[in-house]
Formats: sequence, C-alpha cells, structure tokens
Amino acid sequence: MVESQETVKRLCSIRGAKMEIEKWFQNLAPVVDTTENEAPWTLGSILGPTLFNIFISDLDDGIKCTLMKFADDTKLSGEVDTSEGRATLQEDLGRLEEQANKNLIKFNKHKCKVLHLGKYNPELQHRLGSTWLESSSVERDLGVLGDNKLNMSEQCAAAAKKANRVLGCINKGIASRDEEVVIPLSASQATPGTLCSVLVPTIQKRCGQAGEGPEKGHQDDQRTGRPAIGGKAERTGFVQP
Repeated sequence: MVESQETVKRLCSIRGAKMEIEKWFQNLAPVVDTTENEAPWTLGSILGPTLFNIFISDLDDGIKCTLMKFADDTKLSGEVDTSEGRATLQEDLGRLEEQANKNLIKFNKHKCKVLHLGKYNPELQHRLGSTWLESSSVERDLGVLGDNKLNMSEQCAAAAKKANRVLGCINKGIASRDEEVVIPLSASQATPGTLCSVLVPTIQKRCGQAGEGPEKGHQDDQRTGRPAIGGKAERTGFVQP
C-alpha cells in the first residue's frame, strides 16, 4: 500500500498538476477498504495504475546494468564474466531493493528468478535484499517462453500442442474437409499466433482431402503418428502461445 502523504508528494512533483491533485484529494474519501486491502484512491479509479507508473519511473536511477520495465515486469541483465561485472550486477540488485523500499513498494521475490545465459556462465547465486534468488532454465517474457540457450523450441511445442488439439476436434466432429470450412474454423478456435497462412496447406492435408469424412481423416493421423503442425511451427519460430 502507498501512503497518502507519499502519494500527494509524488503527484505534486508533476509540473502543472499540483492544484488539480490537491483539489481531487480534498474531495476524496480517506480510505477504501476492499477485501482487507486499503487503498488511498477510489475504487475503479485510473489513479491506481497511474500511480504505479509514477512510482516505478525512477526505479532505474543509479542502475549501471541494463534494466527493462514493462508494467509490473522488471528485468535486470548484466555481464558476469568478470568479477567487476558480477559485483556491479549485485550492487544494482541492492539498489533496486532500496528504491522499492523508498517508494513503499515490494518485489514479489518468490517470482524473481535468475536465467543464466551463455555457455561459460559461472551460474553464480544472486540475492535481492536478504533473499537468495532461485535459478531457472526456462522463463516466460511477455508471453514467450525462452530457455537459457535462447531457444524457442518449448514455445513452438506448446503452440503446436494447442493447435493439434483443435485439429483433433475438427477431425472427430466436422464432416467437411473443404478449405472454406477447415481453415476459418481452425483459425477461430486456435489462439492468436498458433496458426498462420504458412501452415494452411498443412492444416488441410492433415485434416484430410475435401470430401473425406472425419473417420478417415482421424485414421490418417493415427497411422502417421506425426503432429499436425509441430514441424512447421518449430521451423518458422512462431512465438505467440
């Protein structure tokens, strides 16, 4: 929770906003209590996410490594092949903790992970405040799965698995194998990015030729034993889950 005094101080530092903000707070109820969480802004107000953006705007002050922020997702990266680089990275982690405490916000340290990149990475442990961070071999960044080798194969496999489930339902339940039926139906049921125009010939081929019934198309899939679009998805590198 962000205290009201700190909230007013931060907002009033914005040029030209002091008078309007003070007027807004004069007409504001002191506290809104929802599910045992207190917030100094009215329920449903846009001030909540706006305040968060204001409070994290100076999060990278004094940071020497590369810091990336997207909404409430923060990533810090740096070179650790030298002792100086390792020390700098650890110092920046300490600065992030200090800035968070200063701004009265907290990192969810249970979700903070270390992804070691590079063949000769020493894979040292790092800590955020007093908490040692766990290492991870695969992490999701903005919906995209990537491993410590910068390989997207797991992302492609997950997308292919979802698409194959859709094609399995079509094989079992749709009698028509016309392109005008199969392609729009597959695209409407799959998540964005799972299917693409590059995969159109594959979809129709794996579902069976035009005029074949669902039984024949399903038997063909069982006989080949191959995923309908797994190979294509892996080569083209689609990254949307």
